[in-house]
Amino acid sequence: MDKVLTTCVYCGCGCGLFLHVEDGRIVGVSPSPMHPMSKGRLCIKGWLAGDFVSHPDRLKFPMVRREDRFARVSWDEAISIIKRKFREISDKSGPDSLGVLTSAKGTNEENYLLAKLARAGLKTNNVDHVARLCHAPTVVGLGYAFGSGAMTNPISSLAHADVILIVGSNTAEQHPLVASYILEAKANGAKLIVADPRKVQLADLADLHLKPKPGSDVAWINAFLNVIIQDGLINERFIIERTEGFEAVKQSVSVYTPELAESISGVNAQDLRKAAIIFGSAERCAIVYAMGITQHIAGTDNVQALANLSLATGNIGLDGTGLYPLRGHQNVQGSCDMGALPEFYPGYQKVSDAREKFQQAWGTDLPDRPGLTALEMMAAAENGNLKGLLVVGENPVISFPDTYRIKNALNLLDFLMVMDIFPTETTELADVVLPCASFAEKNGTFTSTERRVQRVRSAVAPPGEAKEEWRVINELICQLGIASCYSGPEEIMAEIASVTPIYGGIDYGRLDVNGIHWPCPDRNHDGTPILHNERFPINRARFRPVEYIDPYELINDDYPLILTTGRSLYHFHTGTMTRRTSLLDREVPVPFVEINSDDALAMGIRNGQRIIVETRRGQLFLDARITADISEGTIFVPFHFTEAPANVLTNWALDSQSKISELKVSAARIRRPEDDRFSG
Repeated sequence: MDKVLTTCVYCGCGCGLFLHVEDGRIVGVSPSPMHPMSKGRLCIKGWLAGDFVSHPDRLKFPMVRREDRFARVSWDEAISIIKRKFREISDKSGPDSLGVLTSAKGTNEENYLLAKLARAGLKTNNVDHVARLCHAPTVVGLGYAFGSGAMTNPISSLAHADVILIVGSNTAEQHPLVASYILEAKANGAKLIVADPRKVQLADLADLHLKPKPGSDVAWINAFLNVIIQDGLINERFIIERTEGFEAVKQSVSVYTPELAESISGVNAQDLRKAAIIFGSAERCAIVYAMGITQHIAGTDNVQALANLSLATGNIGLDGTGLYPLRGHQNVQGSCDMGALPEFYPGYQKVSDAREKFQQAWGTDLPDRPGLTALEMMAAAENGNLKGLLVVGENPVISFPDTYRIKNALNLLDFLMVMDIFPTETTELADVVLPCASFAEKNGTFTSTERRVQRVRSAVAPPGEAKEEWRVINELICQLGIASCYSGPEEIMAEIASVTPIYGGIDYGRLDVNGIHWPCPDRNHDGTPILHNERFPINRARFRPVEYIDPYELINDDYPLILTTGRSLYHFHTGTMTRRTSLLDREVPVPFVEINSDDALAMGIRNGQRIIVETRRGQLFLDARITADISEGTIFVPFHFTEAPANVLTNWALDSQSKISELKVSAARIRRPEDDRFSG
């Protein structure tokens, strides 16, 4: 039996594991005991990460839609059709009538080539990926505050914190290996504060559990900071020497008393004051957050509010301090790093600043203005301005908000090409479907949530005629007239390093089991586990005042409940992989809605009863889970289930700064199906 060392395909933790291979098949998985973060441990999804690879549903051959059916074609014919359709659309409607959605499940090398395909081949900056729906506020918010929109410290640094504030993250279920370091800190005497409308697992161990209403975070975080300022717990030396803009923030938060915050957020004023004093009094404090804080129309402001809190207390640049945005996919960080964003080239070099540099590097003219974000592309498809779209390793029909609107937008396209490992709700709408290799069948790199660049190694061959994505993308670039000839992913990484300063020293020969934390500017540099320990990329970090705004949808008599969404321990994203892993699907086989026990009693709903959840956009039939672990007036639906896709219910409203949608707050109501018999 062969053992192939690689990186896990699921969340952004970036755990190291071995794929066990016998007779060309993966027969098991084991953790890498030498991995510096996971240290011989895996979560349940990691232990089963190889199970879906040989599932019979795998896409194996290129297919083209002919009338209402898909027909198998050769690779040459498929590539020829794609080239012809893209050229026809571009010639008739201009390059900006085309767009590319890359994959946070793809490697760095694949994302780099897809961004190059969009900009150099198709001549458009309409390129984006799923980070737009999860951590775009981190890129924008921390980018403004610190000059770098990424996790400031390695995950292991959490074990050395004196206080850990967890905001909008069900860490134990979604990033279990991160939770292990939080538990280590707790065992060493650290205080734990959890802010979440649900009683997530770590809330059971927390010294304080704050339960803010979804969408109210700016109010209580500002009050949190106000208490710290009023009690003289700020780090004046750090503020004076390393920041700017503090006085404006001090004035802004002064009106946010704990009592005002309680009236907005529901967080008890005394608990809020107590939590703030615990945080402000500690020597080293860390803040962990995830999509519960970012998926709002105030997502960027939420991130900035947390940055303000860290800066005011000087909790940046040291072990046991910092901000820890937890990425949901294994390569969300890397996809952003590679320039799969409409306003940035690789390494967060702005389109407006670095165009000439990349024109020289790629040997062609490039478009001169930023492109459309993911949801802006969907809106452009609706109004007829976007006519062709290439989607790789993403399932927007299930993962994007307002499912019916997304389906309508995709159906209005003149041409849709999708490349994936399984049939999905999005491939069903495509004109051309291409089969690609899974993580176990290709070489390359992923960059984890802690900025650790790591190797991905091929263990088995792709099924049928499926190919590694980089080969297909490279062929498309060549067909579009751009010189692009790579012998393999290692050569692509060499080009990435040559044009991306933060990856300048990344080389396959250096990526041993430890990987390398960017920034790594040259091959003599060992990488940078902790950012901002001496200076910020922008010299001085920037405070920015943020004010509370209401969510886009407010509850009323017709829609009296707040719907929020999220994940289950046993499933990942749209379920494409985990629901084809029998042991995982067995644990949570059906969709459900969590309802507070008092709310359920008032509505006459029993545990396990089939009910209807409705918003202004649609309705779902779901099994009720009655629990005291969710706040009154709030309901929770996981988004993994194609038979009941949560995003049928969610709204499209966007954060004006980062263009993320407000997936975490929708006004909703619940009905019992039998009530319909007596209506009207």
